[in-house]
Amino acid sequence: MAVLSKIREKTIVLIGVIGLALFAFVVQGAFGNGDSAKVDSVGEVNGETISRSDFSQRLEAYKTNSRGKVSESQAMNSVWDGFVRELVFKEQLEKAGIVVGEKEVWESIISLPYFQNDPSFQNELGLFDEEKAKEFIATMRDDAVGTKVGSNESQRWANWLASESQIRQNVVRTSYNNLVNAGLGVTLEEGKRDYFFANENVTAQYVYVPYTTIADSLITLTTGDYKNYINKNSNKYQVEESRSLKYVKFDVVASDEDKKEIKDNLATFIEDDQKFGTKGMKNATDMAEFLDQSKSDLGSSDIFVFKNKLPKVVAEEIMNANVGDVVGPYEDNGYYKLSKVTALQKMPDSVQSRHIIVPYIGTERSTSNKTKEAAKKTVDSIFKLVRNSSSRFAKIADKVNSDGTKGKGGEIGWVSYDAAFSPNFDEDFAKYLFENRKGDVQIVETKFGYHIIKIDGQKNFQNTVQLTTLSRQIIPSVNTENKFYQNAEIFASELSKGENFDDLVEKFEYKSSLANKMKVLNDNVPGLVGNQRQIVRWAFENSTDIGSVKRFDIDNGYVVATLSAKTAEGLATVADIAGQIKLLLINSKKAELIKNKMTGTTLEELAKENSTTVEAVSNVTLSSPTISGVGSEPSVVGAMSNATRGKVIKGIDGQKGVFAIEVISKEAPAELDNYSSFRNRLSSKIKSRSTQLFDALKEAADVEDNRANIY
Repeated sequence: MAVLSKIREKTIVLIGVIGLALFAFVVQGAFGNGDSAKVDSVGEVNGETISRSDFSQRLEAYKTNSRGKVSESQAMNSVWDGFVRELVFKEQLEKAGIVVGEKEVWESIISLPYFQNDPSFQNELGLFDEEKAKEFIATMRDDAVGTKVGSNESQRWANWLASESQIRQNVVRTSYNNLVNAGLGVTLEEGKRDYFFANENVTAQYVYVPYTTIADSLITLTTGDYKNYINKNSNKYQVEESRSLKYVKFDVVASDEDKKEIKDNLATFIEDDQKFGTKGMKNATDMAEFLDQSKSDLGSSDIFVFKNKLPKVVAEEIMNANVGDVVGPYEDNGYYKLSKVTALQKMPDSVQSRHIIVPYIGTERSTSNKTKEAAKKTVDSIFKLVRNSSSRFAKIADKVNSDGTKGKGGEIGWVSYDAAFSPNFDEDFAKYLFENRKGDVQIVETKFGYHIIKIDGQKNFQNTVQLTTLSRQIIPSVNTENKFYQNAEIFASELSKGENFDDLVEKFEYKSSLANKMKVLNDNVPGLVGNQRQIVRWAFENSTDIGSVKRFDIDNGYVVATLSAKTAEGLATVADIAGQIKLLLINSKKAELIKNKMTGTTLEELAKENSTTVEAVSNVTLSSPTISGVGSEPSVVGAMSNATRGKVIKGIDGQKGVFAIEVISKEAPAELDNYSSFRNRLSSKIKSRSTQLFDALKEAADVEDNRANIY
């Protein structure tokens, strides 16, 4: 796709652009403004630079350790947060004089599950062996000595050093947090006061006028109302810089003509080719050679298949075929296929077995020091002892095995066919289980070493088929791709001339998508599969204005995007949060109207003015601020708790309406023998706020983030 797009570009123009770029590079080098340091800076924290090389090294280590389970942006954000946290705390740690020793760091390292749970670091009794961990790290260091930067050994050691540094920082910060927590104590008297304040029983009368008594249609909100509210709550409504796009995706898919051509071409491989004298699929005897010569787009497995695992479109036909029959062409999962039946066999759908394993150096998950030759001698000797004795097999398995079958006589249990031929199982092991009979015992070599496998049981025998399959991927032709390319170009050109995006979408009957509030470091676009960093970067370029248009090449297609909105960092606009605060503003205006009608001085007068009644409530506490018949009203109950007995207080804004209250009585809760539990609860509540420490320090720090200029 990308290659075809490049061919379409004008070569002379491209050469000119490259020449100008090279000239600009030379000129910049000669007359630069001294900003080369900025180019190498990913960011700064309190004046301390985070270099590009340090950031990249830690980023690669993070991605390696995450084993592909995080996206590029997730990895980048995590590493950036780590750097910021480290540098934000640095000054505080130095002021506090916190220093940790090597012993504390080492104890944190070896407490990691990686060390504690790995059999490689355990002794004969299955207990963690600290010396084995030290030996492992020393070997990793020695392997890296003298190797090239970027080699597997060098990268592995660099990753370890980065992890060790992170562990050290965690130990230091934990010590700092513990120091802060130590100063957040609570006295027993404070616990007692909190108990009495939260559990004082209040009996009161009230008048309640719901907001729903005034229709929403009677309330008019202006832009000024929204702006005033946002300005008054500016700390709450800060937003990040973002961009929004509208786009149309052109998925390049094969046409009906393309599919027919692929299918017809595949059909020519069934019979012999008289012109070139080559065997067709029907008469070919060496199927591996046939697939190689016919250049199949997929490999062909030789495992036996149950009917329920065959493509539904041909399952019945294949199961009724004879050995040597060819079925197809048929369509399956994006391919046209021809399948030749090479064998038929009845097989169980589940097998019960046990094994003895003898690993050697280099096999998967192995910690053995045996050479392959030594392991073969060992397994041959064991085989002679156990092939005719089930009891001896179980005893030796418990002695020799180091996997989960140890202590179970080597018993693996029942394994289904699907599980055996899944990625989590070894194929050589699986083939032996399902292609042999109950009672068979044999040595089988797998990626884990040598196994002695004994088949103890088989059940549910069914017909299976072995196939050789020639596959052709269903892909669009050059002509089809050109049509999609032209459609994308025409759409982009019309937009560039000033045509309205939505009108054009309707005119061409396309489907449009919206990508709202993309952040500067996003590497994906909502609605598009895979990494689309190129689109996000374009959206944030200074030269990209609202209404700018660009066509992008993506996997299996094109995207034509237009920038629909820019949001600057800082205070949110009305458009950003109008939906969030509309109800608040409506209720606020309703509250003012209701308060204006509350002119009386007694609850009875206030109730009459608002066509309602005086209600009573008892046993209300701050720990359970619920008013029967109304619901949770913490601000109203809080007002009751602080009000003077017999005094009418009106115009209290609640969650569901406006209240007027009069406290009749207050009853203190019963005295307790001990207030420790309340002190502890209050202490935990206060100490939980220590997690906000970093956020407070970060907000006060001077942080400059340049990642978007580099990545």
